[in-house]
Amino acid sequence: MRRILVIVALFALCTSCSSLFSRQKKEEVVTIKTRLGDIHLILFDDTPQHKDNFLKLARTGFYDGTTFHRVIDDFMIQGGDPNTKDANPDNDGTGGPDYKLNAEIRSNHRHIQGAIAAARQGDNVNPDRMSSGSQFYIVEKIDGTPFLDNKYTVFGQVIGGMEVVEKIAEVPKDRRDRPTEDVKMELEVNKMSHKAMEKKFGYIFPEDEKK
Repeated sequence: MRRILVIVALFALCTSCSSLFSRQKKEEVVTIKTRLGDIHLILFDDTPQHKDNFLKLARTGFYDGTTFHRVIDDFMIQGGDPNTKDANPDNDGTGGPDYKLNAEIRSNHRHIQGAIAAARQGDNVNPDRMSSGSQFYIVEKIDGTPFLDNKYTVFGQVIGGMEVVEKIAEVPKDRRDRPTEDVKMELEVNKMSHKAMEKKFGYIFPEDEKK
């Protein structure tokens, strides 16, 4: 009986240590700064190509000065095109770096509110569903956009500032859904522990919920 109690105690101790380690683990938090406020997001480990690419572009200033060039209320906001830095609005949405990313579509990542996904060309010219090298969108619709599931690579999630996404989606825009007044962005990358993210944003990682 004593041996069983010792084993149970050791198991509980290991579980507690594992939970503590998980909550102290640090992740990159990307902050998108705009005139309407800040959006905070995390990137998924199981979409490594998209995660690494987004972090690289954010850290090198690629996104700084670009705009959210396509915003649709009760749907999504889209940005990340370097063409939005020039004075020609007609080429917005057509630019990017000189590469695309292989699709990393995962069935466990859905288009819920706040999902970050990679924009891409349509299936008719892009049957492999390769992603734009830089353009991305954030789902604004409260109940998500499930009709896009398993068609686009979802590679991150908003953990703070969803109200800013909603403000951007509601700005006045032209017939092409381009804001009549630019909503420019600047990106910043910092590391935070799971515990700090839960305290600041109320976000709990799935692996922490199970413990």
